[in-house]
Amino acid sequence: MAKAKKVVPESKQALDVLKYEIAAELGLPVGKSAANANVEFATELGAIPAQSVKEDYWGHIASRDTGAVGGAITSRLIRKAEEMMLNL
Repeated sequence: MAKAKKVVPESKQALDVLKYEIAAELGLPVGKSAANANVEFATELGAIPAQSVKEDYWGHIASRDTGAVGGAITSRLIRKAEEMMLNL
């Protein structure tokens, strides 16, 4: 199955920024350094190869919390679109 072509490929970075901003507002520990400080220390010592640690790790976050992040992203995007439509 072919991967769907993204309509606006440049939006990925903006959505990632928004995702981490909302996660921080909700108090969720995400990302390489937030997930486990010992992993970061171990990569510095060479016990774990740095390239094997995923920067975008959300495996320790509950599904309910990741859903809250997704819901907040959707809510903000809709609110922004509504504001833009009102200003036309």
